Amino acid sequence: MAGGSKRGTDERRQAVLRAIVADYISSHGPVGSKALLERHDLNVSSATIRNDMAVLESEGYITQQHASSGRIPTQKGYRAFVDTLQQVKPLSVAEKRAISTFLAGGVDLEDVLRRSVTLLAQITRQAAVIQVPTLEVSRVKHCEVVALSSTRILLVLITDTGRVDQRNVDLAHPIDDDQVVQLRQMLNNALQSKTLSDASVSLAQLAQTAPPDMVNVVVAAATTLIETLVEQPSDRLIMAGTSNLTRVAGSLSATLPGIIEALEEQVVVLKLMADLPAIGNVAVRIGEENEDEELRSASIVTTAYGGYDVPLGGLGVVGPTYMDYPETMSKVSAVARYVGKILSGT
Repeated sequence: MAGGSKRGTDERRQAVLRAIVADYISSHGPVGSKALLERHDLNVSSATIRNDMAVLESEGYITQQHASSGRIPTQKGYRAFVDTLQQVKPLSVAEKRAISTFLAGGVDLEDVLRRSVTLLAQITRQAAVIQVPTLEVSRVKHCEVVALSSTRILLVLITDTGRVDQRNVDLAHPIDDDQVVQLRQMLNNALQSKTLSDASVSLAQLAQTAPPDMVNVVVAAATTLIETLVEQPSDRLIMAGTSNLTRVAGSLSATLPGIIEALEEQVVVLKLMADLPAIGNVAVRIGEENEDEELRSASIVTTAYGGYDVPLGGLGVVGPTYMDYPETMSKVSAVARYVGKILSGT
């Protein structure tokens, strides 16, 4: 009986904490017991609410800035609030349609990613970041061969992440239309559906099986493609909405220059993107949970995006610790889902 009573008390205090967090996120002002009773159906007396608030304060979940003011959540309080969220709340049909329509208008991979991060910054009103897919997880979708002249061809390499690379190849001997078709077939047989590292190995072996009259052109094409495949560009991030942080008062104002500097350095954010949850899950780091000192007054919400459950990169937002967690997590998750759909063609 006593255990049931304690459980009931704990659940009530969790409800009080959730109400305080929700009201503070909404108003950005201290929350008093009277306001809680007016706005929330807690079914207890004001004395009980005041007692619960005193216990929550003693346990470090809320704090009081002044003796006569209401309470505000601490970072520990936000963490408890986020941990009690059972699931990411769904977006409305209109919000889903708007996201889908905007992202579907992208003309290539980079355009889709730029649209995604711009949209995420707009709908969350925070700083947003997205990671350009790494080459390690890309697979070759197709290699097109175009004859520009009898001694020059254009190679167009397309990956399943939407990356397109073009290279001109000058040939020592003329090539005819039949040989162009033959070269295209040989290259695609060696490359198609392979990871870029495996594709490089296949290309290196291709000259050994080429017909005698095709050896020179195969070597020239394979050498050019290997150079393209093994060029590992540094990890890149696309950012948007940093100016949104300048409009945030309170917890960020004193540390804002350090936060913006950390974001611009990118290496800090890349470390965050190296520790992403599985596709479909959302990670939340609150204040002191962030390794980098510059970000310890901010909260960061991240997730992975990709196709067929294969992560291609990460995206997320940086904002104040009093951000609307349910809404932000929902929007980060939704944008990641639509980016994955576009990249996988589903």
